[in-house]
Amino acid sequence: MSQLLRPENLQNRLLFAIPKKGRLYETCLTLLNGADIQFKRAHRLDVALVTNLPIALVFLPAADIPRFVANGNVDLGITGQDMVKESGPAVSDAITEALALGFGKCKLQVQVPENSESIQSVHDLVGKNVATSFDHIAGEYFRKIEAEAGKALPNGQLATKIQYLNGSVEAACALGLADGIVDLVESGETMRACGLKPISTLLSSEAVLIRPTQPHERTNTELINLITARIRGVIAASKYVLCQYNIQKHNLAKALEITPGRRAATVSPLEESDWNAVSSMVSRSEVATIMDKLESVGASDILILSINNCRV
Repeated sequence: MSQLLRPENLQNRLLFAIPKKGRLYETCLTLLNGADIQFKRAHRLDVALVTNLPIALVFLPAADIPRFVANGNVDLGITGQDMVKESGPAVSDAITEALALGFGKCKLQVQVPENSESIQSVHDLVGKNVATSFDHIAGEYFRKIEAEAGKALPNGQLATKIQYLNGSVEAACALGLADGIVDLVESGETMRACGLKPISTLLSSEAVLIRPTQPHERTNTELINLITARIRGVIAASKYVLCQYNIQKHNLAKALEITPGRRAATVSPLEESDWNAVSSMVSRSEVATIMDKLESVGASDILILSINNCRV
């Protein structure tokens, strides 16, 4: 048994599940770094002890994390909303979404060959072959579609044949395995390259921080709240920058309409009696436009400062 996995090494530590690979892994590492969760992960080990907090990081497949959280095996986890939904109601009902993280955004879509003349809507797929890694969500979706089309089978059986594939789902149509697929789509470039087009969206998803709905006896609520607050601060810092500028008092109201801040801008007097200094958090994605607008109402000395971390 690994020294890290000895039960005594995990006692009195908050267990925090992190995706061990895939589309969420690298961003999660950046998030942990920003939240000052310090650790070293030994080669080939899926547990890492945090050195500056009583936490053990457990690296698991993203699809398994909802079940571990729901069962109380771990105290916190990061995974996709799609993975929570795919785990089924017994698991998802036992999970509380503590925080949406703003990355890993994607859509779970029904895709069919672009040149297909017989399949133009999801109703045209009823009774045909559909390949997916999300067989639970796809099954529930097509059960509803079949009921709408009046083609539902008795005893909850599906007329549509849902075939589970663990990867490379986008190739299923080209290889003759399926008439359509249900798969995650980010930019859509891969699907277009495979000659596929979307005909329906089942859900939109992003990475989330999750915790058990019912705390267990070892739950360290104070530490959970601390980590949640730190991560919330890192997420906010990634979305905002600090805008500072000087503005004459008679133009102040116009400038504050441009930079109202998250709650309110900070306005300070300058030595020149008819001038104010303003400091305000603004959306990172709108910086160029905001600077243009500030300049047009007479602002000067406009500075944009990055925010490494914050609490908002």
